[in-house]
Amino acid sequence: MKAVAYTHCRPVSDPEALVDIELPEPLPRHRELLVEVKAISVNPVDTKLRRHADPVGEPRILGFDAAGIVRGLGPEVTHFGLGDHVFYAGNIGRPGSYAEFQLVDERIVGRKPHHLPWAQAAAIPLTGLTAWEMLFDRLQVPQRGAEVRSLLIIGAAGGVGSIATQLASRLTALRVIATAGSPESKEWCLKMGAHAVIDHHGDIPSQLAALGHRNVDYIFGITASDHHWPAIARAIRPQGKVGLIDDPQHLDILELKPKSVSLHWEGVFTRSSFETEDMIAQHHILNRLAALFDDGTLQSTVSQHLGAINAANLRHAHALIEGGHVRGKLVLEGFS
Repeated sequence: MKAVAYTHCRPVSDPEALVDIELPEPLPRHRELLVEVKAISVNPVDTKLRRHADPVGEPRILGFDAAGIVRGLGPEVTHFGLGDHVFYAGNIGRPGSYAEFQLVDERIVGRKPHHLPWAQAAAIPLTGLTAWEMLFDRLQVPQRGAEVRSLLIIGAAGGVGSIATQLASRLTALRVIATAGSPESKEWCLKMGAHAVIDHHGDIPSQLAALGHRNVDYIFGITASDHHWPAIARAIRPQGKVGLIDDPQHLDILELKPKSVSLHWEGVFTRSSFETEDMIAQHHILNRLAALFDDGTLQSTVSQHLGAINAANLRHAHALIEGGHVRGKLVLEGFS
């Protein structure tokens, strides 16, 4: 089968940063599905691993988001059959979706939205799971019917922010305030459903006050959390909740103590990496997300389709993400 891999950590400008290779088609075992990959999307975690996680002994296939067709079943599979159309975010410890065929545990796989093309479906899983788990599992935001509260999403124009904004504005009573760094990103956030957008290059608490918010009930920090930490500590209300997904180098969490604020981490690969008892929750979340896309509650977060799945196009995708100005999701489709 065709695949794209890396063998050593190299800058994206190096032609050897990602290379086209051929590998044997894998065989499913236990609860594994063998999926023919039709489309993928690229996430910041892909670029971080390529730059910092040196493979040992053999090429490593990156990629997490995928949509495809089930072509093989392990003997313990119970939720899917041959020919099913599926989508998933994969497992950080397994070979990824930059390949024509991929093995994935059925407990972290959902049924592809019926009304979305392959590439649009591939844009959903990782960001959708991350946003859902943060909002409803970690921060425990009530869905519907609750009193109106406020959520600040820092770095809302990217993939996770795009779906988190939609989920929060359409499934909850939250007033969603997004941050963005350019007019184009502000327009994107409003399109995704933000009720207001402020500039994360400016004074965040002052901008919130100008909107009538002395503080906010929830903060979802997606990017540059160490830089924004003083503003986060000032802006969160007493007994509020802060959730982070990035990798801040230094946080003084004692700044949260006087307000009795709780800090929550979200890692989309926690359930699959540790095979937690509730690992199948991701199967159910993905099916719920698929239904929300099919009924029109949620809209596509794809911003660019970069062509076929090959090393050259993936290097281009990595370069765009490393540039730090991508809105929504980047997708690729089919193997050339």
